[in-house]
Amino acid sequence: MVTIAVTGHMDLDPGTIGPVRAQLRELLAEFSPGLVGRSCLAPGADTVFAQEVLALGGTLCAVIPSRDYRDAEVGAADRSVFDALRAAAEDVAVMPYEHAGRAAYEAANRRLLQGADRLVAVWDGGAPTGRGGGTADTVAEARAAGVRVDVLWPPGSLRASAPV
Repeated sequence: MVTIAVTGHMDLDPGTIGPVRAQLRELLAEFSPGLVGRSCLAPGADTVFAQEVLALGGTLCAVIPSRDYRDAEVGAADRSVFDALRAAAEDVAVMPYEHAGRAAYEAANRRLLQGADRLVAVWDGGAPTGRGGGTADTVAEARAAGVRVDVLWPPGSLRASAPV
């Protein structure tokens, strides 16, 4: 069994999703069977990762940052995918926060990394936003803990909007 956690941008440009999916599939296939994937199921990178884990026959474990996460952070267009992935997860851990926010995201990221063999970061390499709990922060935390980090950002990848 190999446990791989994910962090990544929520605001992937639609043209970036296909190349990211292909790179994730190639990387994750190396660990199947026996793949365990951990994701917060956020739109964008987390969702694509979770879908690929399941497509490879892996086990999905969801880490939900707060009790209101779905309603507060997952847009209406993404809720059916979020709900399907949450239902498909073998394990769902909801962090003990009522509301989504910095503390909830930081706690969820720590939980993602606990016992993880690797972290996949769908990341453009940008600096932390200063709000905590983002992709750059999670990459730094993983590296500090000695967790191997695989950064995926296919050539030509774009974010759909300003950093979240």
